[in-house]
Amino acid sequence: MLSKDQDYQTLDTTEQVMSVTSGLVNTEDLISNIDAGKPITFYCRHSDCMEMYAPSDTVAEYLNCHSKWFVRCAEPMKVQPLGQNGYALVIGRFGAFNYEVEPKIGLELLPPDEGVYKIQTIPIPDYNPPGYDVDYRASLQLVECREEDVSIGSLQTRVEWELNLAVHIQFPKFIKRLPQSLIESTGERLLNQIVRQVSRRLTRKVQDDFHGSIGVPFPKK
Repeated sequence: MLSKDQDYQTLDTTEQVMSVTSGLVNTEDLISNIDAGKPITFYCRHSDCMEMYAPSDTVAEYLNCHSKWFVRCAEPMKVQPLGQNGYALVIGRFGAFNYEVEPKIGLELLPPDEGVYKIQTIPIPDYNPPGYDVDYRASLQLVECREEDVSIGSLQTRVEWELNLAVHIQFPKFIKRLPQSLIESTGERLLNQIVRQVSRRLTRKVQDDFHGSIGVPFPKK
């Protein structure tokens, strides 16, 4: 969702976010060299909000019909529906240390429970992630408030959300020869950059799509 970072730069999710060395090696060519030992885990905790200029029940109705907007708003990520509430997403191609991955994860958008929406990882049928595992847990809630200085309307709903993300990666043996502190710092910096940039793009698209669906212009910031 929305990131407050001022150093945001536009990123096509199909390009590499970070390349410590030139000439990244494709994951498929390295599967046989994956270290079967303990994976290295990277964590990301992120929270923010998404502003919607409409009553909370209107926003809730839109969010509940995610099959009508999620695939469209997630572009340029590749998205495939999984059942009633699930989606398989190809996030993009990212890499560092002469090693790259193209993460593909399954996400389930659960119906609200006492006003709280949750998103969690689910398995993708007939897909075995090559050397990585993702644990994605997010929660969202709607907070309705009045803003006297809002020119569009006095009623605003804030979609407040938080994300807890853990990514477990089985690196090739040549990566394990690097200092673990360097691997961890680089990996977490890369993970946080991906989350910020993907969230910001998705937030903006959802805001534009929602306000367009109710015929209310969304201010450009």
